[in-house]
Order: sequence, then structure tokens, then C-alpha cells
Amino acid sequence: YISNINNTDTTMTMAMASAARSLNRFALLSLPSLTVAQQSTLSSSSSTFPRCVGASIPSFAIIPPKASLPTATVTATTTRTTRALSTSPSNMEHEGNHVEHAMEMLSKANAVCFDVDSTVITEEGIDVLADTLGKGPEVAAWTAKAMDGNIKFEDALAARLEIIQPSKSDIAACLENHPLRLSPGVDKLVEVLQKRGTDVFLVSGGFRLMIEPVAECLGVNIENIYANTILFDEKGDYAGFDATEPTSADQGKPKALRTIKAKYGYDTMVMVGDGATDAQAKPPADAFIGFGGVVTREAVKEKSCWFVKDFEAMIHIVEHGH
Repeated sequence: YISNINNTDTTMTMAMASAARSLNRFALLSLPSLTVAQQSTLSSSSSTFPRCVGASIPSFAIIPPKASLPTATVTATTTRTTRALSTSPSNMEHEGNHVEHAMEMLSKANAVCFDVDSTVITEEGIDVLADTLGKGPEVAAWTAKAMDGNIKFEDALAARLEIIQPSKSDIAACLENHPLRLSPGVDKLVEVLQKRGTDVFLVSGGFRLMIEPVAECLGVNIENIYANTILFDEKGDYAGFDATEPTSADQGKPKALRTIKAKYGYDTMVMVGDGATDAQAKPPADAFIGFGGVVTREAVKEKSCWFVKDFEAMIHIVEHGH
């Protein structure tokens, strides 16, 4: 089902047709490839796309075995999915330390960088992986510490990976059996940003192999992914992680954004995310927009230029200006 509010049957028909045409982009159920050992990135021209499960609904609504339920019913987030996205932000209450500044920066941003876990998708990817391997509670405790800023990220990452030690086949099985879910509205936000000419990046402390299908789903070039690389031996077993990736350590996201800014020469950059490591990205980001649609972290909320719980107002600003 499509939950957007439409005023005419014609508009609804067009929306449904458009959704059907772009359906292949909304499946996040499997890795593009797991046959090439220690391959950290995949070609954007790969003919193998993530498979779609269910009749004809976007991946963010796919939660087996209730895949036929409407998005608003099955999604795990608390955001409002049936509200018209054209709602004017001037009619809403806004939270943050520099809301007007953040809105202005978003309205003219050359690049917007998104965290992935609990922002672009509705869960923490490493926690999902740990759950499938029977290590959920232990790993989730480390994740909470890292996201709240109570421990250095590199320490939390190393500890969690040491607990789960995922193989390539473990990751493939995880994505097959527990499809990742997009946060409602993020696909629309990415679409309007790209239509405007704004470049979109995924900057995450998560794992490249789990994020590449998300990028393909959203139409984001995999070269615009800054994330962690898990290393495997010749048998595909866990062999550590690449500690040279900027996002593998504390203060890694500002480092990644500095690299992006230097490479492309952007004048205005915005960071969007739910965690303490995302808040660290300002500067070099000109504004930090905290996202609480999946989980609200008070420490992050206090550091946000603008704090949102859905993407509606952001979409409005991108489409109509500030």
C-alpha cells in the first residue's frame, strides 16, 4: 500500500505507477556479491540487484511475515507516515540550538551526509547481525555506549566485532533473513536532494558490505560511502577490520567530511544522524541535524542545530526553500 495522502484519483494512480516502476530500487535483502574475497566495494554497474520479497511494496515496509500490511502498520519507527510531506515547516514546532541556521544551510547545501544506522535505516546494522548470531544483548550494550558518547567508538567497534566475528556467509544470511528497512521518507528526501543537484553521502560507523545494498536502493553512488570494511581470510572467515578507515575511530566522521570537502570543494555541507559521532561532524559540516525518528538520544539532541523526528520538514525545505 502507498500511505501518502493524495487529493485526486489521478494523483494516486500516478504515484502508484511511479512506485511500481521504481520497485527494484527498494529491496535491501541481499548483498550484491559475496563471491569475491575481501572485496570492499562493488561496481555500480553490477547486474545483480537486491531481491524483492513480497508482492509490490517498498523495502522499508517489508517485515516478514506481515509484508502485506500497510507501511504505517508494519514499520518499527514512531514517525508519522501518512501525513502529507508538503506540510509547511512554519506550522510545526522545531527543536534545536540553531534551527534557522540549519534550515538555511540545508536549503543551499552542496552535499548532505547521512548516518545510516537508526537514521537511513530503522535499526543498528551491527545489532541486527549480532541478533542473528545469538549475541544480541551483549553487542547492543556496547552500541548504546558508543552512540551515547560514553566510550570511544574504536573501542566499542573492536569489542563488538570480537564478540560476533562475522563471516561473509553470516552477513549474507543476516541480510537474507532480516531485511533492512528504510526510515519512512528518507528515500523521498534523497530523491529531492539529488533532483536539486545536491550530492548525497552515506557516512557510517557500520559495515560497507551491509551499506552497499542500501546505497543502491537509494540511488547513491557506492563511491559516496564512507564506512568500515570487515576483513576476511581466504575461507571467508572473520579476520579483523580495516583500522585505516576514518569511520573506524572516534572523531572519524569529521575526518571523513573533511576528506569529502577537500575532494569535491563543497561550500556548504550538512550532516544528518542520530548518534554522538554524527554530532562530532560539525565542523566541518556547516550544520548538524539530529534525527530522533528511531531513537532519541538526549546528548545528541542537546548538540543538534535542528532536531527532527521525521524527514517531512527537511523535504519541504529542499523542495520549496527556506
